[in-house]
Order: sequence, then structure tokens, then C-alpha cells
Amino acid sequence: MLDRRSLVGVLFLFACAKPFAAPVSSSTAAPPDQTFQCAMKQMDALGYKRSSYDTDELRVNGSKIDPNAHRADTQFRRVLNKLEVDVGPQPDGKTSLQVVGHTFAEYTTQRGPTEVEEKASEQVRSDTQQLLKRCASS
Repeated sequence: MLDRRSLVGVLFLFACAKPFAAPVSSSTAAPPDQTFQCAMKQMDALGYKRSSYDTDELRVNGSKIDPNAHRADTQFRRVLNKLEVDVGPQPDGKTSLQVVGHTFAEYTTQRGPTEVEEKASEQVRSDTQQLLKRCASS
């Protein structure tokens, strides 16, 4: 019985927790390949360094260091803003564009560099909107 109560408690916490990520999505009449190329160019223009991309699945991830972030913690190293972009065809002939922004604080621990996700920063929220606006209108 204790296991069921703890499971319900954990599920309740997940349901009540605020999401850390900043997801936005849109659709465009442009073909998927063109939208994917636009997303990669815009990530570069916004200062994100691509960490991975998949040309078959039309996904790209990138990260950017926030040089203005500081913390009063001796283990704190830096803040990383990350974007995840997923492009795909829709059944109605349009192209879907999904952009998710994350913010991570990186700490130096005994295990090595450790990233802890935080609420999406204002910068990454702005970048997701800009990327979406520029590529959804192309």
C-alpha cells in the first residue's frame, strides 16, 4: 500500500510542476528541407553552436553560453541556453516547425561537469520566438 501512495505522490508532483522548457510551434507552407535549412541558418545567426543535427529526421540542436550569468556558488561554471528544433511534414501538406528552448546551469562537482535544468531564461525564450518567426514565414 505504501508503494501505491508514493507512486501517486510522485505523479502528483510531476503534474503540478512547472515546465522548465519553452516550447513553441508553428506551421508553414515552405517544404520541410527549406524550413530545416532556415532553422540551421537562424541558429547560427543567433549565436548557437550546433551540437547535433539529423538531416534524415530534420532535427537540429544547438547551445549558447550566457556570458552575463553569475551565481554566488563556488561550483558554478556557466549558464547554457539550448535550442532543439524539429521539422516535419504534416498530413495537410504544410510543414511543422517545433522549437524548444532550455536553460541549464553547469556546475563543477566531484563527478565532473553537471548540468541542472532551470526555468527557461528570457534570452532563450526570445531566441525561440525569433527563430520561429523567421522560419515560419519563409
